[in-house]
Amino acid sequence: MKMLRSFIPDTLLIALAVGAFFAFPYDLAFLTRIVIMMIFVLSIDLILGLGGIVTLGQAAMYGTGAYAAGLFAVHVSNDPLLGLLAGMAAGAVIALMSGLLLMRAGGLTLIMLSIAVAQVLAEIANRARDWTGGADGMRGIRMGPILGQWRFDFIGQTGYIYCVVVLFVVLFALKGLKASPLGLMARGIHESPARMRAIGAPVYQRRLILYTIGGAIAGIAGALAAQITQLVSLEVFSFTLSAEAVIMLILGGAGRLYGAILGVLIFMVVHHLAASVDPINWLFLIGLMVLLVVFFLPKGLLSLPPALQRLIGGAR
Repeated sequence: MKMLRSFIPDTLLIALAVGAFFAFPYDLAFLTRIVIMMIFVLSIDLILGLGGIVTLGQAAMYGTGAYAAGLFAVHVSNDPLLGLLAGMAAGAVIALMSGLLLMRAGGLTLIMLSIAVAQVLAEIANRARDWTGGADGMRGIRMGPILGQWRFDFIGQTGYIYCVVVLFVVLFALKGLKASPLGLMARGIHESPARMRAIGAPVYQRRLILYTIGGAIAGIAGALAAQITQLVSLEVFSFTLSAEAVIMLILGGAGRLYGAILGVLIFMVVHHLAASVDPINWLFLIGLMVLLVVFFLPKGLLSLPPALQRLIGGAR
Protein backbone atom coordinates (compact mmCIF):
# COMPACT_ATOMS: atom_id res chain seq x y z
CA MET A 1 0.00 0.00 0.00
CA LYS A 2 2.81 2.38 0.86
CA MET A 3 4.54 1.60 -2.45
CA LEU A 4 1.28 2.25 -4.30
CA ARG A 5 0.89 5.65 -2.64
CA SER A 6 4.43 6.57 -3.69
CA PHE A 7 3.46 6.14 -7.35
CA ILE A 8 0.38 8.37 -7.13
CA PRO A 9 2.27 11.72 -7.39
CA ASP A 10 4.28 10.39 -10.37
CA THR A 11 1.11 9.21 -12.10
CA LEU A 12 -0.59 12.55 -11.50
CA LEU A 13 2.44 14.43 -12.80
CA ILE A 14 2.57 12.30 -15.95
CA ALA A 15 -1.17 12.79 -16.49
CA LEU A 16 -0.76 16.56 -15.99
CA ALA A 17 2.11 16.74 -18.49
CA VAL A 18 0.23 14.72 -21.11
CA GLY A 19 -3.01 16.60 -20.50
CA ALA A 20 -1.31 19.99 -20.81
CA PHE A 21 0.27 18.89 -24.12
CA PHE A 22 -3.14 18.25 -25.67
CA ALA A 23 -5.13 20.94 -23.84
CA PHE A 24 -2.79 23.84 -24.64
CA PRO A 25 -1.20 23.03 -28.02
CA TYR A 26 -0.44 26.69 -28.76
CA ASP A 27 1.04 27.49 -25.34
CA LEU A 28 3.77 24.86 -25.40
CA ALA A 29 6.52 27.50 -25.26
CA PHE A 30 5.16 28.74 -21.92
CA LEU A 31 4.68 25.19 -20.64
CA THR A 32 8.24 24.33 -21.63
CA ARG A 33 9.53 27.30 -19.61
CA ILE A 34 7.60 25.96 -16.62
CA VAL A 35 9.18 22.51 -17.01
CA ILE A 36 12.70 23.98 -17.28
CA MET A 37 12.11 26.08 -14.17
CA MET A 38 10.90 22.96 -12.35
CA ILE A 39 14.27 21.32 -13.01
CA PHE A 40 16.08 24.44 -11.80
CA VAL A 41 14.05 24.66 -8.59
CA LEU A 42 14.61 20.94 -7.98
CA SER A 43 18.34 21.71 -7.91
CA ILE A 44 17.71 24.29 -5.19
CA ASP A 45 15.45 21.89 -3.31
CA LEU A 46 18.30 19.39 -3.24
CA ILE A 47 20.81 21.75 -1.65
CA LEU A 48 18.43 23.89 0.43
CA GLY A 49 15.54 21.61 1.25
CA LEU A 50 17.58 18.45 1.78
CA GLY A 51 21.05 19.72 2.71
CA GLY A 52 20.14 22.99 4.40
CA ILE A 53 22.59 24.97 2.24
CA VAL A 54 21.09 28.45 1.99
CA THR A 55 22.04 30.14 -1.30
CA LEU A 56 20.76 32.88 -3.57
CA GLY A 57 23.33 32.28 -6.29
CA GLN A 58 22.13 29.09 -7.99
CA ALA A 59 21.84 31.12 -11.20
CA ALA A 60 25.64 30.85 -11.42
CA MET A 61 25.36 27.18 -12.37
CA TYR A 62 22.23 27.71 -14.45
CA GLY A 63 23.91 30.43 -16.50
CA THR A 64 27.13 28.47 -16.88
CA GLY A 65 25.16 25.48 -18.16
CA ALA A 66 23.31 27.71 -20.63
CA TYR A 67 26.49 29.26 -22.04
CA ALA A 68 28.27 25.89 -22.11
CA ALA A 69 25.42 24.31 -24.10
CA GLY A 70 25.29 27.29 -26.44
CA LEU A 71 29.05 27.30 -27.08
CA PHE A 72 29.02 23.53 -27.53
CA ALA A 73 26.26 23.77 -30.14
CA VAL A 74 28.00 26.58 -32.05
CA HIS A 75 31.59 25.32 -31.99
CA VAL A 76 31.50 21.55 -31.38
CA SER A 77 28.25 19.71 -32.09
CA ASN A 78 24.57 20.60 -32.32
CA ASP A 79 23.51 17.26 -30.83
CA PRO A 80 21.04 18.15 -28.03
CA LEU A 81 21.97 15.30 -25.69
CA LEU A 82 25.70 16.01 -25.94
CA GLY A 83 24.96 19.68 -25.31
CA LEU A 84 22.90 18.70 -22.29
CA LEU A 85 25.85 16.74 -20.91
CA ALA A 86 28.12 19.72 -21.56
CA GLY A 87 25.79 22.01 -19.61
CA MET A 88 25.54 19.50 -16.77
CA ALA A 89 29.33 19.13 -16.58
CA ALA A 90 29.86 22.91 -16.67
CA GLY A 91 27.35 23.46 -13.87
CA ALA A 92 28.98 20.74 -11.77
CA VAL A 93 32.48 22.17 -12.29
CA ILE A 94 31.44 25.70 -11.29
CA ALA A 95 29.60 24.35 -8.24
CA LEU A 96 32.63 22.28 -7.23
CA MET A 97 35.11 25.13 -7.68
CA SER A 98 32.98 27.73 -5.90
CA GLY A 99 31.80 25.19 -3.33
CA LEU A 100 35.33 24.62 -2.09
CA LEU A 101 35.03 28.11 -0.57
CA LEU A 102 31.28 28.48 -0.08
CA MET A 103 30.79 25.25 1.87
CA ARG A 104 33.16 26.59 4.55
CA ALA A 105 30.82 29.53 5.14
CA GLY A 106 27.31 29.76 6.51
CA GLY A 107 24.42 32.12 7.14
CA LEU A 108 24.56 35.59 5.60
CA THR A 109 28.19 35.10 4.51
CA LEU A 110 27.23 32.09 2.40
CA ILE A 111 24.30 33.95 0.85
CA MET A 112 26.40 36.97 -0.11
CA LEU A 113 29.26 34.88 -1.46
CA SER A 114 26.89 32.80 -3.60
CA ILE A 115 25.42 35.98 -5.10
CA ALA A 116 28.95 37.29 -5.72
CA VAL A 117 29.91 34.13 -7.65
CA ALA A 118 26.97 34.62 -10.03
CA GLN A 119 27.84 38.30 -10.55
CA VAL A 120 31.50 37.50 -11.25
CA LEU A 121 30.48 34.93 -13.86
CA ALA A 122 28.08 37.44 -15.43
CA GLU A 123 30.94 39.95 -15.75
CA ILE A 124 33.21 37.32 -17.30
CA ALA A 125 30.50 36.46 -19.83
CA ASN A 126 30.03 40.16 -20.58
CA ARG A 127 33.73 40.73 -21.22
CA ALA A 128 34.22 37.59 -23.31
CA ARG A 129 31.98 39.08 -25.99
CA ASP A 130 33.88 37.39 -28.83
CA TRP A 131 32.55 34.07 -27.52
CA THR A 132 29.38 34.97 -25.67
CA GLY A 133 28.15 38.05 -27.52
CA GLY A 134 28.39 40.11 -24.34
CA ALA A 135 25.35 42.23 -23.53
CA ASP A 136 23.86 41.43 -26.96
CA GLY A 137 23.60 37.75 -26.07
CA MET A 138 24.79 34.59 -27.79
CA ARG A 139 22.97 33.93 -31.04
CA GLY A 140 23.31 31.45 -33.85
CA ILE A 141 22.49 28.39 -31.73
CA ARG A 142 20.97 25.77 -34.02
CA MET A 143 20.06 22.41 -32.58
CA GLY A 144 20.03 19.17 -34.48
CA PRO A 145 17.38 16.45 -34.13
CA ILE A 146 17.18 14.50 -30.88
CA LEU A 147 18.81 11.07 -31.37
CA GLY A 148 18.91 11.94 -35.05
CA GLN A 149 15.13 11.43 -35.31
CA TRP A 150 13.08 14.23 -33.77
CA ARG A 151 13.63 17.79 -34.99
CA PHE A 152 12.69 20.86 -32.98
CA ASP A 153 9.52 22.27 -34.53
CA PHE A 154 8.12 25.78 -34.63
CA ILE A 155 5.14 24.97 -32.39
CA GLY A 156 7.39 23.51 -29.72
CA GLN A 157 6.05 19.96 -29.43
CA THR A 158 9.45 18.27 -29.59
CA GLY A 159 11.00 20.75 -27.16
CA TYR A 160 8.19 20.23 -24.65
CA ILE A 161 8.40 16.44 -24.75
CA TYR A 162 12.20 16.59 -24.56
CA CYS A 163 12.12 18.80 -21.45
CA VAL A 164 9.41 16.71 -19.77
CA VAL A 165 11.46 13.53 -20.27
CA VAL A 166 14.52 15.23 -18.77
CA LEU A 167 12.39 16.46 -15.84
CA PHE A 168 11.28 12.92 -14.99
CA VAL A 169 14.83 11.58 -15.30
CA VAL A 170 16.05 14.26 -12.88
CA LEU A 171 13.11 13.72 -10.53
CA PHE A 172 13.59 9.95 -10.30
CA ALA A 173 17.36 10.37 -9.88
CA LEU A 174 16.77 12.78 -6.99
CA LYS A 175 14.26 10.40 -5.39
CA GLY A 176 16.95 7.71 -5.47
CA LEU A 177 19.56 10.09 -4.08
CA LYS A 178 17.23 11.19 -1.29
CA ALA A 179 16.82 7.58 -0.15
CA SER A 180 20.55 6.81 -0.48
CA PRO A 181 23.12 7.00 2.36
CA LEU A 182 24.23 10.40 1.00
CA GLY A 183 20.66 11.68 1.16
CA LEU A 184 20.12 10.39 4.68
CA MET A 185 23.41 11.93 5.81
CA ALA A 186 22.44 15.23 4.14
CA ARG A 187 19.20 15.22 6.08
CA GLY A 188 21.13 14.70 9.30
CA ILE A 189 23.51 17.53 8.43
CA HIS A 190 20.53 19.78 7.73
CA GLU A 191 19.01 19.04 11.14
CA SER A 192 22.23 19.26 13.19
CA PRO A 193 25.68 19.71 11.62
CA ALA A 194 27.32 19.71 15.07
CA ARG A 195 25.80 16.35 15.97
CA MET A 196 26.90 14.85 12.64
CA ARG A 197 30.46 16.09 13.22
CA ALA A 198 30.37 14.57 16.70
CA ILE A 199 29.66 11.11 15.28
CA GLY A 200 32.47 11.49 12.74
CA ALA A 201 30.51 12.39 9.61
CA PRO A 202 32.51 14.37 6.99
CA VAL A 203 30.12 17.33 6.93
CA TYR A 204 32.16 19.61 4.65
CA GLN A 205 32.79 16.89 2.05
CA ARG A 206 29.15 15.79 1.96
CA ARG A 207 27.91 19.36 1.64
CA LEU A 208 30.35 19.88 -1.23
CA ILE A 209 29.15 16.73 -3.01
CA LEU A 210 25.53 17.80 -2.58
CA TYR A 211 26.29 21.30 -3.83
CA THR A 212 28.08 19.89 -6.87
CA ILE A 213 25.17 17.62 -7.75
CA GLY A 214 22.80 20.56 -7.36
CA GLY A 215 25.04 22.58 -9.68
CA ALA A 216 24.92 19.80 -12.28
CA ILE A 217 21.12 19.80 -12.23
CA ALA A 218 21.01 23.59 -12.49
CA GLY A 219 23.40 23.27 -15.45
CA ILE A 220 20.94 20.87 -17.09
CA ALA A 221 18.15 23.42 -16.69
CA GLY A 222 20.32 26.17 -18.18
CA ALA A 223 21.34 23.95 -21.09
CA LEU A 224 17.69 23.16 -21.84
CA ALA A 225 16.83 26.86 -21.80
CA ALA A 226 19.63 27.61 -24.28
CA GLN A 227 18.64 24.76 -26.57
CA ILE A 228 14.94 25.58 -26.59
CA THR A 229 15.20 29.37 -26.99
CA GLN A 230 18.40 29.19 -29.10
CA LEU A 231 19.58 32.32 -27.34
CA VAL A 232 21.61 32.98 -24.19
CA SER A 233 21.81 36.40 -22.54
CA LEU A 234 23.45 37.75 -19.39
CA GLU A 235 20.06 37.48 -17.65
CA VAL A 236 20.77 33.80 -17.01
CA PHE A 237 23.08 34.94 -14.17
CA SER A 238 20.59 37.41 -12.67
CA PHE A 239 19.86 37.56 -8.95
CA THR A 240 16.15 37.75 -9.80
CA LEU A 241 16.24 34.26 -11.27
CA SER A 242 17.70 32.75 -8.10
CA ALA A 243 15.39 34.75 -5.82
CA GLU A 244 12.24 33.81 -7.73
CA ALA A 245 13.30 30.16 -7.71
CA VAL A 246 13.67 30.23 -3.92
CA ILE A 247 10.22 31.85 -3.61
CA MET A 248 8.76 29.07 -5.79
CA LEU A 249 10.34 26.49 -3.52
CA ILE A 250 8.97 28.18 -0.39
CA LEU A 251 5.49 28.27 -1.94
CA GLY A 252 5.46 24.58 -2.75
CA GLY A 253 7.40 23.30 0.23
CA ALA A 254 11.12 22.63 0.58
CA GLY A 255 12.69 19.22 1.01
CA ARG A 256 9.95 17.13 -0.62
CA LEU A 257 10.77 17.37 -4.37
CA TYR A 258 7.12 17.59 -5.42
CA GLY A 259 6.88 20.83 -3.46
CA ALA A 260 9.34 22.36 -5.91
CA ILE A 261 7.21 21.22 -8.84
CA LEU A 262 3.98 22.51 -7.28
CA GLY A 263 5.55 25.82 -6.31
CA VAL A 264 6.86 26.48 -9.84
CA LEU A 265 3.52 25.58 -11.41
CA ILE A 266 1.50 27.88 -9.14
CA PHE A 267 3.98 30.78 -9.23
CA MET A 268 4.37 30.83 -13.01
CA VAL A 269 0.69 30.35 -13.79
CA VAL A 270 -0.33 33.09 -11.32
CA HIS A 271 2.46 35.30 -12.65
CA HIS A 272 1.32 34.74 -16.25
CA LEU A 273 -2.35 35.44 -15.53
CA ALA A 274 -1.80 38.34 -13.14
CA ALA A 275 0.74 40.06 -15.41
CA SER A 276 -1.65 39.81 -18.35
CA VAL A 277 -4.37 41.55 -16.29
CA ASP A 278 -2.15 44.15 -14.59
CA PRO A 279 1.45 44.33 -15.92
CA ILE A 280 2.46 46.83 -13.22
CA ASN A 281 0.99 45.57 -9.94
CA TRP A 282 1.07 41.81 -10.49
CA LEU A 283 3.81 41.46 -7.86
CA PHE A 284 1.29 42.44 -5.18
CA LEU A 285 -0.60 39.19 -5.75
CA ILE A 286 2.60 37.13 -5.63
CA GLY A 287 3.68 38.86 -2.42
CA LEU A 288 0.30 38.28 -0.81
CA MET A 289 0.39 34.63 -1.77
CA VAL A 290 3.87 34.20 -0.27
CA LEU A 291 2.83 35.91 2.97
CA LEU A 292 -0.22 33.67 3.34
CA VAL A 293 1.84 30.54 2.77
CA VAL A 294 4.59 31.60 5.19
CA PHE A 295 2.15 32.46 7.98
CA PHE A 296 -0.44 29.69 7.58
CA LEU A 297 1.41 26.91 5.74
CA PRO A 298 5.09 27.23 6.69
CA LYS A 299 5.82 23.83 5.12
CA GLY A 300 4.42 24.99 1.77
CA LEU A 301 1.29 24.35 -0.24
CA LEU A 302 2.13 20.66 -0.39
CA SER A 303 1.16 20.49 3.28
CA LEU A 304 -2.34 21.89 2.61
CA PRO A 305 -4.19 18.54 2.15
CA PRO A 306 -2.96 17.01 5.44
CA ALA A 307 -3.60 20.35 7.19
CA LEU A 308 -7.20 20.36 5.94
CA GLN A 309 -7.57 16.72 6.94
CA ARG A 310 -6.42 17.51 10.48
CA LEU A 311 -8.74 20.52 10.60
CA ILE A 312 -11.77 18.49 9.49
CA GLY A 313 -10.87 15.71 11.90
CA GLY A 314 -10.55 18.19 14.76
CA ALA A 315 -13.93 19.75 13.91
CA ARG A 316 -15.57 16.36 14.24
